[in-house]
Amino acid sequence: MGVRFRGGQHRWLPCFGGAVLACIPLWAHAALGDTVQSVAADRMKLHAATSQSRTAAGYTMQEMTLPSGTVIREFISASGMVFGVAWQGPAPPDLQQLLGRYFPGFASAPRGPHGRGYARTEQGNLVVENTGHTGAMHGHAYLTDGLPAGVNPADIW
Repeated sequence: MGVRFRGGQHRWLPCFGGAVLACIPLWAHAALGDTVQSVAADRMKLHAATSQSRTAAGYTMQEMTLPSGTVIREFISASGMVFGVAWQGPAPPDLQQLLGRYFPGFASAPRGPHGRGYARTEQGNLVVENTGHTGAMHGHAYLTDGLPAGVNPADIW
């Protein structure tokens, strides 16, 4: 038995419901290029505990620890945008979650300079560097056009 609407009332309801459902991935998916509010969504999605928050010149760093022991740091500009993420620990984090809308470009990009245990990928304004081996991974990703003035990519670790 389906839902019936009398006399044209609530005809907008199916459209509104579809619009809400279409936005759920945006609310539930925090990542590079998203707002500071997205950091809490990352923490929930990754089942992470908050470790610390630190403010530096031009940005704030929020740190969380995954159940695996991997530590993730998200770097947020004064305007409230996540411009960088870094990770370190025994296992790599969910990069699809952390890179968000930049993940498809990252996944399909050719890998740049690399050596034993090191890989660098540049795709548009996204830079991702990974290094390490099983049990000891670390890396970072940042948006070149999102770096606050005076912030060096080497600060995102």
